[in-house]
Amino acid sequence: MSTTPFMDPDSLIFCRAVAKLAFCNPFLPERVQCEQAILGSRYKDHGPVWYARNTLLRNPNIQEIQAMANQQAERLREKLIDGIVPSPEEATLYRDLVLYFLYHRYEPQFESFLRGSRSGKVIWYRAFRQDIGYFLETTGMLEAQLPPEVIFACYFQVRRSFELIFSFIIGRSMAAAELRGRIWQSIFTHNMRRYRLGLYQRMGDITTLITGPSGTGKELVAQAVGMTRFIPFDAESLRFGTDFQRSFFALNLSALSPTLVESELFGHRRGSFTGAAGDRAGWLETCPSLGTVFLDEIGELETSLQVKLLRVLQGRTFQRLGETETRHFSGKIVAATNRNLAEEMAAGRFREDFYYRLCADQIQTPSLASQLSGPGDELPHLVGHIANQVAGPELGPQITDEAVTWIRKNLPKTYTWPGNFRELEQCVRNIMIGGSYQPRTTTSDTSNSWRLAQQGRLSADALLAFYCQQVYQQLGSYTATADALGLDRRTVKAKVTAAEQTQE
Repeated sequence: MSTTPFMDPDSLIFCRAVAKLAFCNPFLPERVQCEQAILGSRYKDHGPVWYARNTLLRNPNIQEIQAMANQQAERLREKLIDGIVPSPEEATLYRDLVLYFLYHRYEPQFESFLRGSRSGKVIWYRAFRQDIGYFLETTGMLEAQLPPEVIFACYFQVRRSFELIFSFIIGRSMAAAELRGRIWQSIFTHNMRRYRLGLYQRMGDITTLITGPSGTGKELVAQAVGMTRFIPFDAESLRFGTDFQRSFFALNLSALSPTLVESELFGHRRGSFTGAAGDRAGWLETCPSLGTVFLDEIGELETSLQVKLLRVLQGRTFQRLGETETRHFSGKIVAATNRNLAEEMAAGRFREDFYYRLCADQIQTPSLASQLSGPGDELPHLVGHIANQVAGPELGPQITDEAVTWIRKNLPKTYTWPGNFRELEQCVRNIMIGGSYQPRTTTSDTSNSWRLAQQGRLSADALLAFYCQQVYQQLGSYTATADALGLDRRTVKAKVTAAEQTQE
């Protein structure tokens, strides 16, 4: 038996560092630290966090590390062919090294595939398959639980996740970076090695709960989670199992009556309620096994429906409205709310058993104020993103300058942006159209409404709208406001909307 070591000390240090880089969270400072540890003085600075459009594909540090990893893998492969037996740790590190640089070798193809039609055959899988054979199969290093088609599908999931998280979550602040990092954990867990070896098949069973103030992009977070699930690859047909853009189904629970919520979720049988003219499948039945149902405003769900949905979360089964046949739900559920669920449970409006089925994976969206208060000047970046969407890339910079100048001149630095990013969007539009912005709810607005009411100059409808708005601002929920005032929830929502529009 040869006494030549499989890895010399320098190779061992390098491979351990690459393995750490391969499995770290790409959106947090730890990635930068890993790159610095490998490259030393050759590291090219990219700032403290990863931010918009700085993809792995264009990172010169990654390109250099990839080349180094490729050379190291070739040398180690020769040793395996010569019969030098690695230790268990060395065998694992060799596999990690190969899978790391092969991912970056094929990342350009994955990027093109993501931005293309995604309907054709993935013919470059054949070249990837040959590389896997060359580095892993011929050397006896291919793990049985990780066949080539699973590796390929994981590569696609990683590249898709990186792309979509950046697409949905804008901002260069640490708060935005931490949110991206938390979404990454929701997709892959904090241990990507364990995910790759089996958890990729089970993450659809875990519900994700997104909380945060209104207007902070909870639905965008839901899309980032829902559209980045593991999609199997068929090596014979050279196709992925589904198109990720067709796998996300959103339902706003606060916009529908309880009967319609139940019908939309579970489906119904003909005649089960007034207006049910035929049998209908709900979202839980329509959603495929690789899909995601997003339940927005889960805090508005009536307790009777919480019980029915709890059954879905516990046993993955449900029944259509008006039927007794048990059906199976095989997709993933993502829920969101801006309500304080601890307070809702204390008030008896939200079931504890339901909450503990929702909270296995929680993501908190940061307020706009927290993003703007961090280091760096985040306001021009966020306003610029909005302006480019509203006015186009040619006029966007001009609108950005005008809006940022107006905001800094007319709003105090301590302004809390109660409407968060949604309010900032409307602020930019107001400035573009009228040259100024009036915050939606101010002390003068409230005082004026009370003054008109005391003078008998406020109509009954306007007075009710104003009162509904005041109670809603205290309770933070249309359902809770409706219960407190003895009104229908839809009436409360309409009145609150009317009051806000009057104040704009």
